[in-house]
Amino acid sequence: MMKKLNYVLLALLCSVALSASAQKKFAVYGVGFYNLENLFDTCHDEGKNDFQYLPTGQYRWNGLKYNHKLKNMSRVLAELGTDQLPNIGCSVIGVSEVENSKALDDLVAQEPLRARNFKYVHIEGPDRRGVDCAMLYNPKFFTLSHAKLVPYVPELEADSAYKTRGFLTVTGTLAGEEINVIVCHWPSRFTTSFYRESAGRQVRAVVDSLEREKPGAKVFVMGDMNDDPIDPSMTTALNCRPEIKQVKAGMMYNPWYNVLVKEKRGTLQYDGKWNLFDQIVMSPTLLDQKGTKDYSTLKYFKHQVFRRDYLMQTEGKYKGNTKRTHAGGVWLDGYSDHLPVVVYLVKEVK
Repeated sequence: MMKKLNYVLLALLCSVALSASAQKKFAVYGVGFYNLENLFDTCHDEGKNDFQYLPTGQYRWNGLKYNHKLKNMSRVLAELGTDQLPNIGCSVIGVSEVENSKALDDLVAQEPLRARNFKYVHIEGPDRRGVDCAMLYNPKFFTLSHAKLVPYVPELEADSAYKTRGFLTVTGTLAGEEINVIVCHWPSRFTTSFYRESAGRQVRAVVDSLEREKPGAKVFVMGDMNDDPIDPSMTTALNCRPEIKQVKAGMMYNPWYNVLVKEKRGTLQYDGKWNLFDQIVMSPTLLDQKGTKDYSTLKYFKHQVFRRDYLMQTEGKYKGNTKRTHAGGVWLDGYSDHLPVVVYLVKEVK
């Protein structure tokens, strides 16, 4: 990818210009996503089925375990993106499976994130367990404009009482440009594909609305889709394509398709097989489709499944799997059943 850019991009900080052979300068920015796998506090939220994550619940979820979870999650979030952007990492990170604002307050108060003054966007949703999506951001690089939670609307009359996570839609400024981020956690695999395809259609409608309101809008859709890039919720409902040259108006680019299909890598395992549910897809306005290497505006640069040895089981029955907080009812003091993902953007600095 660096050769394609015809520049020697130095792995420096988001805000630091990258020197290039043509005496041009560039800045790189990281945009990530991570499923935090049940970041619950230790208190009951009225009306929510959070009883497993109470001191008296199934997991005996107490202050010690909660504080370890916060420390573990903050470590990953702080390191996400640092392969390209040492010491700074991502400017924006979508997250899922967070119980409430208290958990987010406690999360951004952890030293690795507090040192960067991380803030968050969160709107309480209707999920019966109480887990929501949120977006963390470094205010040094991203300026928040506004946010709303677009509800998931059941398409079948029989599902009128069905409640699940909505689509957190955030607008702000990165590198002097307006971007839109839609953070998702689509219906689980315990439901049929129809419900995730429905989520894809509804998110597609949100993207279309943003693009109608502001032609040329730059849009990211990210989240735990509970589907792979090859599934119809992504390929048909959200209208994603695996190759940049295939992406037309009304479509989105999904770089994770080939990661799963060609590279056989993913973000979580089930029965020894990798899935890639955690995805960040983007509108054609973020792509250098003509190959002109015009980076006068933000453009997609590269993508990465973020993997560290400490995120993986190194022994026992689950060796090679992600190291979870719990497995088989046992507290492992782990991280998540998912690996995070990140895309990098590049822009010329004038």
